[in-house]
Amino acid sequence: MGDYGIYIIIAIVVLLVLYVMSTYNGLVTLKNKVKKCWSQIDVVLKRRADLIPNLVETVKGYASHEKDTLDAVIKARNTYVNSSTTDQEIAASGELTKALSRLMMLSEAYPDLKANTNFMDLQKQLADTEEKIAYSRQFYNDAVNQYMNKKEMFPSNIIAGMFNFETFNFFEVEEADRIVPQVKF
Repeated sequence: MGDYGIYIIIAIVVLLVLYVMSTYNGLVTLKNKVKKCWSQIDVVLKRRADLIPNLVETVKGYASHEKDTLDAVIKARNTYVNSSTTDQEIAASGELTKALSRLMMLSEAYPDLKANTNFMDLQKQLADTEEKIAYSRQFYNDAVNQYMNKKEMFPSNIIAGMFNFETFNFFEVEEADRIVPQVKF
């Protein structure tokens, strides 16, 4: 076996090193894709948070006795702005979405507010932003899915474990939001 045995062992070691490098680089690429997708969501969520003070001020003039709704929106916005982790931002974003839904429903009770051009413009900008959030969330969840599949599948899970690759959570709808609203006439 002699010389050929050494070459075979060297070839196997080289192939293993190349496999580890390739898998590691693939995991890094997917991890960075997840982070990039999250940053896209973050930009749109921040835009939504920036629209809220103007929207609240516009509504205050017409519906000043709706203090609880306005306070809930402001509190949810502040919670989002002060979030320090992705998971906190995801949770705060869900709360903000609920509070904004209640705020938008106020326009039905106040015809003057509904006719206000500033309110209508802010409402349109917010609707456009919500649509962008939905698309960004889809891309983020796709990136997380690809990364987690690579991280958890054999044999790349061995490399991921050796180098302590982090876990990412999906941007999911909360259970309360899955309930279909009842419409009664």
